[in-house]
Amino acid sequence: MPIPNIDKLLGMEAYATKLEGVGGVIKGAVEDFVVEEVLVDGSKATVDGEVPSRAIGATSQRQRFLLCVFVKRNWDTFIATKNVAKSLGIEQRHLQFAGIKDAKAITAQFITLENVALEDAIKANVLGVKLYPVGYVREMLSLFYLLGNSFTINVKNTKFSKTGVTEQIEQIFQEFKTVGGMPNFFGHQRFGTTRPITHLVGKALINGNFEEATMLFLAKPSVHEHPQSRQARQELQETHNFKYAYENFPKQLRFERIMLSYLAENPTDYVGAFQRLPPKLQALFVQAHQSYLFNRFLSGRMKSELPLDIAVEGDFIVAVERSGLPLTSVMKTVTDKNLSEVNAAVKAGKMRVALPILGIKQKISGHVMGEVESEILAEEGVEAEGLRFNVLSRVGRKGGLRTTVAPVMDFKLQNTSSIIEGKGIGATLSFKLLRGCYATVLLREIMKPQDPVTAGF
Repeated sequence: MPIPNIDKLLGMEAYATKLEGVGGVIKGAVEDFVVEEVLVDGSKATVDGEVPSRAIGATSQRQRFLLCVFVKRNWDTFIATKNVAKSLGIEQRHLQFAGIKDAKAITAQFITLENVALEDAIKANVLGVKLYPVGYVREMLSLFYLLGNSFTINVKNTKFSKTGVTEQIEQIFQEFKTVGGMPNFFGHQRFGTTRPITHLVGKALINGNFEEATMLFLAKPSVHEHPQSRQARQELQETHNFKYAYENFPKQLRFERIMLSYLAENPTDYVGAFQRLPPKLQALFVQAHQSYLFNRFLSGRMKSELPLDIAVEGDFIVAVERSGLPLTSVMKTVTDKNLSEVNAAVKAGKMRVALPILGIKQKISGHVMGEVESEILAEEGVEAEGLRFNVLSRVGRKGGLRTTVAPVMDFKLQNTSSIIEGKGIGATLSFKLLRGCYATVLLREIMKPQDPVTAGF
């Protein structure tokens, strides 16, 4: 099965399933991609604004943090939350969320507002955004509380008949079961699909090449972005005139304009320019490079025909919580002495095979998998002893582990639709994934698009 070039650029160099994909497109309209967040206590944020009672202990008694359901339509998470904070008259750091959601979608998630009263929160006025207060809580929201996300996705214009698309999707899902779940790649959104440069910026930051990182983020054009944006980037690439670029960059390139505004007055302070971005966005660059290396490791394992759900000597193994979440802080290395015991625990669902997210404290695997990883790092010009970090790449410096496969829960082909305007049959899928897992990775296996960009990824 041929792998699209953009997938290769992001480290996704293999498929776990061998059946032909159904093709089609996603995100033709924002209604085609619905994401609803689920917390560890089972509370669910729904796009219809239904407020769960007592989510993570929420109460009517006034406390420091107000928990809300935050519904957005066709908004980037960072920009939407910035506008909500502005509407409420608070600093953006006083609004916390647990996970970044898709932009071209309708999404519902939980947020906490610090020192904001319930009666004030309902006054937030941002087009395409709704706030539904749940109650007051003692602590701000964090990743600790997030279990995962439920998805309802329309795949339109498939290349199969109504019966054929049903059979193909069901057979592909059965293939997932034979490998223990879907391959746990970091999906296209982690890097950017129309302009996949986030991991390249991260690599430059790690290496201390701050000017290179700046020009990659601001001035590297893409054939898939809006012509006005592409032209503005090309002009900056040629002139390095930050003041002119600030005056001429499209208004929708908000984060670029934040950096350009600073560089117009401080044209050589690249570190200062990056530090004007939201901290979570700063972190994404370095984490994207770590994610890219992980994707390459996982691809290398698959191409070497090493199992994803069976441990081999030298592997890392992590524990699994009762909720299903991997507990990556509880790990062990597989040896010839504990191999049988470990694989019995993996088969029982108590442990999972994991690969390294490289960092200062996280080293590569051993034995055969370690050889695969070492070869990849040599190709990437990265030392196997780990990544270097500096003032702009401190986030995520420890590294960690990520499981090779992720469970797909409550998978259902809800319905298929008839041909509309001469185009192919559609299908509506619903499923749940644990936090940190990507719906587009599942869809990549089901659809196997020749061009992920035009397919809506």
